[in-house]
Amino acid sequence: MIQARKFVVRGRVQGVGFRWFVEREASALGLLGWVRNREDSTVELLAMGEEEKLAQLKTKLAEGPRASRVDTVDESEPEPEETQGGLKSFHIT
Repeated sequence: MIQARKFVVRGRVQGVGFRWFVEREASALGLLGWVRNREDSTVELLAMGEEEKLAQLKTKLAEGPRASRVDTVDESEPEPEETQGGLKSFHIT
């Protein structure tokens, strides 16, 4: 069953290749969605796929790429309108 999760990653996650890391990991897991920097220095992402794959992504988010430092990974349910729009891949916005 396909599920959707929204994640906000806090720590040193901007300027260290974090979005590219997320795009690579999510694509390798076959997830759909997007990742972006936010003005408050966090990284936000929406991922859609199987529950097990989403859990694997959350584990990867907590690790991050080598130059990053992840303090927290907050997970929530996205708003219904955020999952609309026919996502066909995982991309950086």
